[in-house]
Amino acid sequence: MTRPVRVAIVGAGPAGIYAADALLKSEAAQDPGVSIDLFERMPAPFGLIRYGVAPDHPRIKGIVQALHQVLDKPQLRLFGNVDYPNDIGLDDLRSFYDAVIFSTGADADRALDIPGSDLDGSHGAAEFVSWYDGHPDVARTWPLEAEKVAVLGVGNVALDVARILAKTADELLPTEIPANVHEGLKANKALEVHVFGRRGPAQAKFSPMELRELDHSPNIEVIVNPEDIEYDAGSIETRRGNKQANMVASTLENWAIRDAGDRPHKLFLHFFESPAEILGEDGRVVGLRTERTELDGTGNVKGTGNFTDWDVQSVYRAVGYYSQELPKLPFDVVSGTVPHAAGRVVDGGEHMPSVYVTGWIKRGPIGLIGHTKGDANETVACLLEDRAEGRLPAPVRPEPEAVTAFLEQRGVRYTTREGWYRLDAHEKALGAEQGRERIKVVERDAMLDASEPRS
Repeated sequence: MTRPVRVAIVGAGPAGIYAADALLKSEAAQDPGVSIDLFERMPAPFGLIRYGVAPDHPRIKGIVQALHQVLDKPQLRLFGNVDYPNDIGLDDLRSFYDAVIFSTGADADRALDIPGSDLDGSHGAAEFVSWYDGHPDVARTWPLEAEKVAVLGVGNVALDVARILAKTADELLPTEIPANVHEGLKANKALEVHVFGRRGPAQAKFSPMELRELDHSPNIEVIVNPEDIEYDAGSIETRRGNKQANMVASTLENWAIRDAGDRPHKLFLHFFESPAEILGEDGRVVGLRTERTELDGTGNVKGTGNFTDWDVQSVYRAVGYYSQELPKLPFDVVSGTVPHAAGRVVDGGEHMPSVYVTGWIKRGPIGLIGHTKGDANETVACLLEDRAEGRLPAPVRPEPEAVTAFLEQRGVRYTTREGWYRLDAHEKALGAEQGRERIKVVERDAMLDASEPRS
């Protein structure tokens, strides 16, 4: 093969860009070379970094700088605002590329199977995150009338949701939040936010730094019940073997023994409370019922049969993300992933030639962003092994211009890497007018307009 290896990556979040980086660092990048096209359904790249990280976490968004270094490589092209499969399908991709890697992530809410989940006022955390992060495909307003709110889950997304609900709008104004989000949060009536976990402090999935950040706001009083600080043999073993779990538990212990302060917004962290039912009246949330649990010696819990009804008017379900099923690919509805063997997509026990997965669509929505690098390296290694063994069918139209001609023929208004930098500069200019680093553009058409060359 004298021409470069042509690879399409569907999804330009961290998983897709890390896969591109792994390809560019491989021996194949030297001989015969690699040519990579990133396809992204949003007009802008970076996936959950842009649309899933809370705006008051610029430290995490700093990962974008490293992703830019990959995006700037001459062997890589970006096709934004291109939807799989509506704009380009699997058969199309296989006709243009030697291999296709799907890195579409997970941006939907995993279902919580308890009565009342469908009541008005019961929200998926992913939906709320998309709203406050200015996702172009969600509503521009959000109902924030509840004075007492419950958040179900003890992961970082639950912390993000709780923190955004408990902070004032003006605290968030220096961030990149769009104008509609700032206006919406100004009307937020929440004075109490209750976070519920069914297990104990040692089993919480918070990152230590994210947990401590709750206490940095001058408006949020974080409260932990001393009765919720409890460990069994399994919990103690977890603390001994997991530095992060130990740090989280220590922070919670310190908060449980301190005197309550007078900050206006109260954020309660509850443990050993398993959500049993979201209570409703006239179709709306009026409360939450939880069952008290207790440790069983292994770090797991069992129900006690004792129930508590909590006075809340809204519930946010932060029990995990779930991937969207990809047409033409197999899908495991239980795990929300594409079946694979080390990144090779497997359908009916057989590897689908030239089709691969990486990131959350491969392993599920667990782990931190950095863990995605290992996924990418494994998948790319399999792809290159298949190429070396002659297992990649040759594409019919491998020339790079065939893809652009295809998209233009179909009338797809796609964005490019240069277009992203124009949008990026536009958002920074909007922010500079108000003394902020950036103001995110929300409307899809406005994003596309800002991405186009100026006449």
